[in-house]
Amino acid sequence: MQIVWDFLQHQVLGMAWLDAAFEAILGLLGVDTSGRFVASVQFFLYDASKIFILLTLLIFIISYIQSYFPPERTKKILGRFRGLGANVASALLGTLTPFCSCSSIPLFIGFTNAGLPVGVTFSFLISSPLVDLGALILLVSVFGAKIAAAYVVVGLVLAVAGGTLIDRLGMERYVVRFSASPGTINFEQPEMSRQERLTYAKEQTLVTVRRVWLYIIAGVGIGALIHNWIPAEWIQSILGKNNPFSVLIATIVGVPIYADIFGTIPIAEALYAKGVGLGTILSFMMAVTALSLPSMIMLRRVVRPRLLATFVGIVTVGILVIGYAFNMLGFLFV
Repeated sequence: MQIVWDFLQHQVLGMAWLDAAFEAILGLLGVDTSGRFVASVQFFLYDASKIFILLTLLIFIISYIQSYFPPERTKKILGRFRGLGANVASALLGTLTPFCSCSSIPLFIGFTNAGLPVGVTFSFLISSPLVDLGALILLVSVFGAKIAAAYVVVGLVLAVAGGTLIDRLGMERYVVRFSASPGTINFEQPEMSRQERLTYAKEQTLVTVRRVWLYIIAGVGIGALIHNWIPAEWIQSILGKNNPFSVLIATIVGVPIYADIFGTIPIAEALYAKGVGLGTILSFMMAVTALSLPSMIMLRRVVRPRLLATFVGIVTVGILVIGYAFNMLGFLFV
């Protein structure tokens, strides 16, 4: 069983064969693959190709599944739950939406206008960019099943806890309600045929790839730079486990960056290879995907400053707690 799982992780998801293929091609071209520059080129070609192949396949599958959960059906499903159960259901449904934080906000507006509790909608808003099935598969291909599962679990816990706390604080009055706003969503959607679902999945795949390809290229480029050019001791002095501020630094650095989680994975992979603590890496990824500055600017248009500050504060504290906890318990995932 272990042999089968290793094959699935390294050859199917990790695509080690693709890395070997690029190395063989460069060798046939007479290029010395031992040099740092060529190693960077090989890393870039392999990582970018792997992510784009997996991303295309996964987004198509996820979008097909998502076609069964249009906003009206999602609202009805969430409406069946109350209290903590509603937050859990909202966070889980967020995993079916392969969106960045900015793309999740129109759905957030639609849910609040439809009368869903603000805490439930915030659980969705946190989990949607932070945790999705595509990211889970990519994380397995890079870090293995234990770390990938841990990321998903803590992401869902943060989404449920954040939404629940916002609900308990009674923040409903700080949401700006819209009527017929261009940013809202139409809940009346006809049932799709199988062909329409396939077309929808294809269109969503193309839209998603077009939206994130630049971030992936940038992320892989930064990853190649970290992997082959920046000495490990430099990185460890700033983000290593011996620096008590590493998680805080990673979180602060991540906030101004606007990228999909797919763009952060190659950077995280390179940092992990350089010995950066698991908690520090997770904090960076979560800050980029859940607290990016552009998404906060968009969110400010639909919530009042007090609710926005509360949301940012809760998520930031949650990320820091998760980061330091994983740095202390990282040995469990080796």
